[in-house]
Amino acid sequence: MRTKILWLTISLLIVVSLVLGACTPSPTPTSPVSEPTDVPGEPTDGPEEFVFGMLMVGPYNDRGWSQAHYEAGKYLEEKIPGAEMVYIDKVNPADRPGTTGDMLAGSLVDQGAKMIIFNSDDMKEDALNFAQANPNIYVIHVSGDHAWPEGEDYQGVPNLLNVMGEMEFGKEIAGCHAALTTETGKIGYLGPLINEETRRLVASAYLGARYCWENYLGNDPADLVFEVTWIGFWFNIPGVTSDPTQVANSFFDRGYDVIISGIDTTEALVEAGRRAAAGEQVWAIPYDYEGACDASPEVCLGVPYFNWGPDYLKIAQRILDGNWQADWILSGPDWSDINNHDTSAIGYLYGPGASDEVIAQVDRFIQELAGGLRMWTGPLNLQDGTPYLADGEVASIHDIWYLPQLPEGVLGQSVSD
Repeated sequence: MRTKILWLTISLLIVVSLVLGACTPSPTPTSPVSEPTDVPGEPTDGPEEFVFGMLMVGPYNDRGWSQAHYEAGKYLEEKIPGAEMVYIDKVNPADRPGTTGDMLAGSLVDQGAKMIIFNSDDMKEDALNFAQANPNIYVIHVSGDHAWPEGEDYQGVPNLLNVMGEMEFGKEIAGCHAALTTETGKIGYLGPLINEETRRLVASAYLGARYCWENYLGNDPADLVFEVTWIGFWFNIPGVTSDPTQVANSFFDRGYDVIISGIDTTEALVEAGRRAAAGEQVWAIPYDYEGACDASPEVCLGVPYFNWGPDYLKIAQRILDGNWQADWILSGPDWSDINNHDTSAIGYLYGPGASDEVIAQVDRFIQELAGGLRMWTGPLNLQDGTPYLADGEVASIHDIWYLPQLPEGVLGQSVSD
């Protein structure tokens, strides 16, 4: 009888343990993670499921950078039978203090992920650390140069790949559009934090604006005012960053009538919409996500956006086919149709705030870029007057990627304090 009671007691304890285990979140493991996945480069047998993980720096529905990646993950699920995305968003020191991206990546591996996407430039070291500690997991870092043999921080880790879109073109288009629209000749740029990525994108927007200001409108480049103000991170963190709403209003208060946003969220567009409703003639150009104009459509000129789906699909298919390569991938627009979701990494969608006349001019500029026009052509000096590109010299990818300062003609900081 006692044996029977003992077995009943044990059974009850097992049931309770299982219930509690199902209701209690598993602890976040630290690297390395022991994981029985395929070694990168070995062919797979066409598994019934392909689980991939994604770490997003902001909310998955931020209508900006992180949502663009989230939508690309859904695209991957649609294109590959059995593909399933698991993700953690808000991966940043403010939302998840005391944790790092490499720590959080382990919990995605625990859910079966064979490929992990670190979606932000500031996760560079986390991606590298995780890849080195977990050689059996395919690691994708967005932006970065650890997998670029010609880069300044090449590491040559076999399971780490970098991917980035050539948003320089998207920002050049945005800059041109702003220059063709401004009535005051003053364009503001709402910047996130200062690093190599953000410097080259601000520079690209300025170069596109200067070109169209001079060549389409016949104006003196010296009369164009282009200023960047940095908030300190990709989006607002109260008490840590500058408030992007206040920065946007400061631009408008000082006579800037077009703001190009470089942050992940839509404060500049929202404030432009609020002021336009009060009778002001102001506009904004948001960033990252093709649906960003929806925040205030009537003042949205257009949006340069990333389309990560095609590259993510190619990378995942390499894994499934056993053709993994630790590449550095830089993908540009499909100039035959920059808004083709299946082929173009960079797009530009016009917003309701754009006039037909200006759209025709911007379309002309896009065709010039498609035909080989390059904004990064000398003479070009740095902000402190140092020559960077000689007259007629076309910048290499390396020159653009590692731009040390903003170009001469741009107001605002080039480096962090």
